[in-house]
Amino acid sequence: MAKTRISISLDRDHADRIREHAERAGLDVSAYLVNAATRQMAEAEAAEAQFARIDAVIAAAEAEAAELPPLPDVVDEDLTEEERREVAEAMELIYGADAPAARPGDAA
Repeated sequence: MAKTRISISLDRDHADRIREHAERAGLDVSAYLVNAATRQMAEAEAAEAQFARIDAVIAAAEAEAAELPPLPDVVDEDLTEEERREVAEAMELIYGADAPAARPGDAA
């Protein structure tokens, strides 16, 4: 197989560290970088394969959601007291107990 040369630019500190690590690994810089890049690609491909099904499910759900009509606006008066408490508890979980009582959509 014919080899292809790839040129990279990096600052001196990174170059020196790469040389040092390559030497410790008993490799020349090219072999060290190819090894590191190949390992990174294998990790990325494994992660992509692991999550491919869930990514497809998410994409399908997002496409389906994009077709749904918008929900009607709900104001506090439309909620029961229990629903208001549940909303307040959920907002506290999201924003913390010490956060101001502002909600998404409120003017800043």
